[in-house]
Amino acid sequence: MPREFPIGLTPPDWLVRNLRAQPAPVNRPAVARAAVAMTLPLAVGLAVGEPAYGAIASMGALSGVIGDTADAYRIRILNIAVPQFFGAVGVTLGSLVHDRGWLAVVVLTAIALVSGMISTIGAVASVSGLLLLLNAVVGAGLPMPGPWWAAPLLMGGGGLLVLLLALIAWPLRSGVPERAAVADTYRKVAELLARGGAGGPEGHGAYDAARHAATQSLNESYDLVLGHRTRHHGRSPELTRLVAQLNAVTPVLEAAPAAHLSGGPLPPEVPSAVRHLADAVETGYRGPIGLILPEPSGESARAVDHALRHAASVVTSPDIDPQALDDSADRLGRPGTLRVRAARTARTVVLSAGSWRYGLRLALCIGLAQALVSLVPVPRSYWVALTITFVLKPDFGSVFSRALLRALGTVAGLVIAAAVLSQVPRGWWDVPVMLVLAPLIPALTPRGYGYQTAAITPVILLLSDTLNREGTALLLPRLVDSLMGCAIALIVGYLLWPESWHTRVGDRLADAVADAARYAEAAFGQAVGVDPAARARMRRRLYRDLSVVRTEFQRALTEPPPTGRRAAAWWPLVVAVERIVDATTAARVRVKHGAAPPTRPEVDQVARQLRELAQGLREVEVLFAVRTDLTGAPDSVLEPLRQEVAAARAIATPRRPGR
Repeated sequence: MPREFPIGLTPPDWLVRNLRAQPAPVNRPAVARAAVAMTLPLAVGLAVGEPAYGAIASMGALSGVIGDTADAYRIRILNIAVPQFFGAVGVTLGSLVHDRGWLAVVVLTAIALVSGMISTIGAVASVSGLLLLLNAVVGAGLPMPGPWWAAPLLMGGGGLLVLLLALIAWPLRSGVPERAAVADTYRKVAELLARGGAGGPEGHGAYDAARHAATQSLNESYDLVLGHRTRHHGRSPELTRLVAQLNAVTPVLEAAPAAHLSGGPLPPEVPSAVRHLADAVETGYRGPIGLILPEPSGESARAVDHALRHAASVVTSPDIDPQALDDSADRLGRPGTLRVRAARTARTVVLSAGSWRYGLRLALCIGLAQALVSLVPVPRSYWVALTITFVLKPDFGSVFSRALLRALGTVAGLVIAAAVLSQVPRGWWDVPVMLVLAPLIPALTPRGYGYQTAAITPVILLLSDTLNREGTALLLPRLVDSLMGCAIALIVGYLLWPESWHTRVGDRLADAVADAARYAEAAFGQAVGVDPAARARMRRRLYRDLSVVRTEFQRALTEPPPTGRRAAAWWPLVVAVERIVDATTAARVRVKHGAAPPTRPEVDQVARQLRELAQGLREVEVLFAVRTDLTGAPDSVLEPLRQEVAAARAIATPRRPGR
């Protein structure tokens, strides 16, 4: 008879969440690019009798593989080329202070400060900062072959090989990833419309998930299209059309909450029509589309019908007037010129307390690690700082979780490396081994950080052994170095900073609630100086902020108690605030299509209640009892919004003892 584990041996929820593999499809083209880009330099180096040069170029290709995550070709250039430049600078500075003692400590500490600060700018800057510090640590810890300029040239060449392979199909598939992203947004909106009107907890949960997916897809599509569209629209008619199509689907997305709150599901012909439009967007079809839609009844149904017919006319329009999109693109937050964005970003980084805090945190850990290994003889001690670089990247999620997964992933990777280094002769046998190991990096990276570490570790050790010829003798020192790095990151970079082990969900959610109050006033003309363009930007920013709150919530759940438990208590309120924004948008849509507008006292009452809730959330970490005082005509357009606000304030009430 099988014995059950005692309750005390059951793994805690936060540990299970950390170890669970994330479901993700395998990017087959990225897998193929990794195999070719990391194996070819190694083979060329062996063929010309310079295996060390080939290993350095393969390290550069590894950096390119890590950044090869975008579908759109324009973004691939930024994601791979820009970080490669910073990586070349890093390895140059690192190699210049190789074996220079305390000078190396000072230089790497300064580079860590810069790396941490620029990581707060955005995704490309984050990877650039990572490679700047990563390659500087490698250059300072490993002797580079050839003159000082050889290593940055070889590493940059390896990364550019990944970029070249990623751009091969650009002439044949130009614009295809962008069209696919916009079409995916249409399909997500269709799924949202299909889920609308369902009752019960399961129905509301399915609608909330569909709304989150549609909003996230819309944001990603706008970032992709607007961020890489030329200032003069006529130069890129394809991207101009995509902007128009995104603008057209936005009213459909805004009408979805009104339809959902109307109390009944939409006819199946409505989501089917949106899916039909998605197919037309993806294929570039511009012919007539015969929409078969039922006759709408009520403000909500009219809003959906009107928005859908407008979207169909835009999708099938043979020509889009570029000038007509100038205001709409700016209204939706199109980025400014490169010079303006660079100046604004530099000013923000220098003046931001958060960027200085992250930079100092990373610099302190790197400086301590380098000082420690300078005083204590540790073979190939660069691995300590290397571990800290990966674990303590401030924008990569929970430091605690990454330290745990780094340790476990390193152990798994060392097992693979031990088999390779002990059984496979060095030389040409490295080529087929690399051909097998390299594709595992893009295949396992989406599964989680621990899986990525397990895939990268044997590759780095194989390339390091090509440079140093230490064989299995480097395995145990690598494990010790990794554990030392994780310990420094946990103690100096995590436990000593109170913000690390206090959930930030409450503060960010309070900001979102305050923004929801301003949006409610702006939606019904109560805010002074708010025009439709400002209202559109406000709504988009609010939904984006709520998406950030969701991400922060998921990060906090992977923290050990009490942080994880405290974060879990906020989840119902996160959903409630999202529903408040939906209800506000739905009321605005209904007013636009014939419903009576709310009175000024009604709007002021809702805004006041939201501001009181936001203020309360900023004052405590534990949810507390709040007053709910919302009255008004039951047939008012704001009645659903009042109900959602009342529900949110009721959620922010802890269970009393004994109840």
